[in-house]
Amino acid sequence: MLARGFSCVRVASARVAQSTRAASTAGAPGSLVELIGPDAQGVATIQLNAPATLNALTIPMGEEFERVVARVAEESSSVGAVVLRGAGRAFSAGGDLEFLRRRNMDSPSRNASIMRRFYERFLSVRRLPVPVVAAINGPAIGAGLCLALACDVRVAAASAKMGVTFVGLGLHPGMGATHTLPRIVGAQTAARLLLTGDVVSGEEAAALGMVAEAVSGDDDGEAAVAKATELAARMASKAPAAVRATVRTLRLGTEDGLERALWREADAQAQSYATADLVEGVSAIEQKRRPNFTQREGYAEAGVWHGPLSGRRL
Repeated sequence: MLARGFSCVRVASARVAQSTRAASTAGAPGSLVELIGPDAQGVATIQLNAPATLNALTIPMGEEFERVVARVAEESSSVGAVVLRGAGRAFSAGGDLEFLRRRNMDSPSRNASIMRRFYERFLSVRRLPVPVVAAINGPAIGAGLCLALACDVRVAAASAKMGVTFVGLGLHPGMGATHTLPRIVGAQTAARLLLTGDVVSGEEAAALGMVAEAVSGDDDGEAAVAKATELAARMASKAPAAVRATVRTLRLGTEDGLERALWREADAQAQSYATADLVEGVSAIEQKRRPNFTQREGYAEAGVWHGPLSGRRL
């Protein structure tokens, strides 16, 4: 028994050591997600680092992102605020097309769980105890914009393109978009953006209240990053305990109902993955053409609808 117990302790210790090594190397230069700083003002920068794919969000990037967030949280005594940005000319162009194709070949039950875990990796940004400012230095599309919406404040380049473009892909919105966007821009504007997939500029996003400020005068987005870093430094200069308590209070307002919304989105996306429209949407993007969606559904067989309009026929 003693030998067996020692073996268990040794295995557990090895796992802890492996986890510790992963945490200590999280965010290293050249990683899918880089951790820069904190600087002298106490601002750390988390950078999505896959510029060749316009920082498309993938499972490996999500795993690294979660580790970086955990590292910053553990070392938060030296961090007063965080800036989240993308490397290169984009913040994030959204999901990876190959990943979407694989979902079409998987089962709805598995896809719902896969997507819920996918959201969780990137939404771990909300677990940081300090304010997070998204510096939208370039396109933020689909899940990429959802990640920015999960941050506390957003600053964008005036020319940056932003959109929750899921329906144009044949996909239900995900990663909290149906929950966070209405709370930021209002129900009607959110409905327009979610149901049309319209893409707006940084200037338009500022007018809608989606971002706090649109920064003009640069094409590479670095002026927006500088403005976001300046804003984060102002937050970091204030009383740390008060700032962190305020962050918790503000986030509590958006936490109510979020878990339910995430599972609803995951289930709805799992249904979308099984449709011909999803295949057409992905193909259209790859072939750089307009999609031709043909799936039209009728519900006559369902008879009486027992939802909010109970008693009425469809």
